[in-house]
Amino acid sequence: MNYDENFKEMEEKGFDWGQAVAEANRCLLCYDPPCSKGCPAETDPGTFIRKLRLKNVTGAVRTVKENNILGGSCGVLCPTPLLCELECSATEIDRPIQIGKIQRFLVEHAFKTGFKVFEKPAADKEKVAVVGSGPAGLSCAAELAKDGYRVTIFEAKAKPGGVLAYGVPSYRLSEDFFAEELKDITDLGVEIKCNTPVDKKGGVEKLLEEGFKAVFLAPGLWEPIRLNEKSREIDGVYTATEFLAALRNGKHEEFGKKIDGKSVAVIGGGSVAIDSVEASRRLNAKDVYLVYRRSFAQMPAEETERVEALQDGTQFLLLNQPVDYITENGKLRGLKLVRTKLGDKDSSGRRKPVEIPGSEWVLDADVVIEAIGSRAVEDSTDWYPSVKTNEKKYIVADKETGATSVKGIFAGGDIVRGPALVVEAVQDGKVAARAIKKYLRGEE
Repeated sequence: MNYDENFKEMEEKGFDWGQAVAEANRCLLCYDPPCSKGCPAETDPGTFIRKLRLKNVTGAVRTVKENNILGGSCGVLCPTPLLCELECSATEIDRPIQIGKIQRFLVEHAFKTGFKVFEKPAADKEKVAVVGSGPAGLSCAAELAKDGYRVTIFEAKAKPGGVLAYGVPSYRLSEDFFAEELKDITDLGVEIKCNTPVDKKGGVEKLLEEGFKAVFLAPGLWEPIRLNEKSREIDGVYTATEFLAALRNGKHEEFGKKIDGKSVAVIGGGSVAIDSVEASRRLNAKDVYLVYRRSFAQMPAEETERVEALQDGTQFLLLNQPVDYITENGKLRGLKLVRTKLGDKDSSGRRKPVEIPGSEWVLDADVVIEAIGSRAVEDSTDWYPSVKTNEKKYIVADKETGATSVKGIFAGGDIVRGPALVVEAVQDGKVAARAIKKYLRGEE
């Protein structure tokens, strides 16, 4: 079976010119558009939709890209029904404007026509280091480079992009599409050094000693949370981090041999779990189960994702808590579960899953993918020992500026907020870039 074909193109082709204009013409042109208040990255849909209606496509593209250098990726990946589209006034008449698809169309149009929003500025200001090339790091770097700061990104992995390069399946965000957005950033003069971890003890603070006048930390959360330590040694158990990264980097055949015709159980209820479910189907899994300890309504994944997974044949095993693995000679044979019921609310506002005594059972499974979450790398605090962190090893940073406890060091993205949306990480990068500029101008 040619698995590559199943991962080749982005799903749901975006609008063409006629569709985009027709959708823009549905806009009510609100005087004070509520959709513009629904974007975490402060992108203004009201403005770019107006410009598109007037056939000012380049102006519309500028509105998107000047505000969000990763506007195309966000147009593809954002859960817009929960953000800008949720606020759309057209909902009261018919349905919300498909803002995400319009935004994606505009950026794709710019790529196809070769239109460039930015010219490379003169790099004549201070040197700034960015640690991590995920959405937060790329956003911060671009905002600084646009104003002439000399920015170097230090990336531990072989490719830049963070979750966009290692965590999002190619059928959601193609490599070619992301490469175009990445080029917009490097064309600004941003230098990206891959395979260059800043992981020696005190390595981040040494950057300041090496001539960088400020540092932005956005290393992300790359240590997967496991059901138990035993899972590391079991043949047939994988983390979603390694599974999705392998597929993103073309290892379809490798995992196809492990999953084709097999029963696959995915543990988790977020978007990463849904991606793992969908990817397993594309590798021709016989049965795909999604195991989640709470109810359908309490799953963190967007509702449309959950519904699509159901419609595509995923078997949801809700109110089931994974307990342990059943193995034979080191090979997975099943997943031990216990049924749960919902109890009182926890700190997240969701009702706690409470195990029901005597309800244990075993799900036969050939493969289990753990999409339970991720955390800071174990020794990450050694990289920046003077920077204040919390009990989860997240960096403590000012919400308004991204400033940390160390002068000249700023932080944002998942390492500050915990697992979050791409668009939220983009905003963290923008906020920190503004603060870094003020700091370097002596205006703090």
